Amino acid sequence: MTNSWSMLYDEILKMDDHIDLNVSTGNIDIISITATPCKYDEEEIVKELLEYIRGTYRQHYSAGSDRIQTLDLIEACGDGEAFCRSNILKYASRYDKKGTARRDIIKILHYAILLMHFNDKNAKREIYPQ
Repeated sequence: MTNSWSMLYDEILKMDDHIDLNVSTGNIDIISITATPCKYDEEEIVKELLEYIRGTYRQHYSAGSDRIQTLDLIEACGDGEAFCRSNILKYASRYDKKGTARRDIIKILHYAILLMHFNDKNAKREIYPQ
């Protein structure tokens, strides 16, 4: 079964930068090889996001020996995209109201990645001009 981690990994491998993900140790190393460096610490933010996403697979979001997640059940009902959109709205609307601004942003980004995954499964993938 494809999960958001593997989908994100596949997308990142298509980037101009080289990202080394050592799954056995959990290390994520981003090595920029492009001529244009990131100005706003995007590499560190992406690294933090990947670490957060990986951590969700060790939390209460999956259960049993086959690691079925609640999102798998929601997707099976045909509501994967709507669920992700709703959670993006939820975390965006409560942004920094509970003193967890950074965590809210990370969750928005995670649900946006999941939304891309479900969109790509259900619609023709868009091509972006380079």
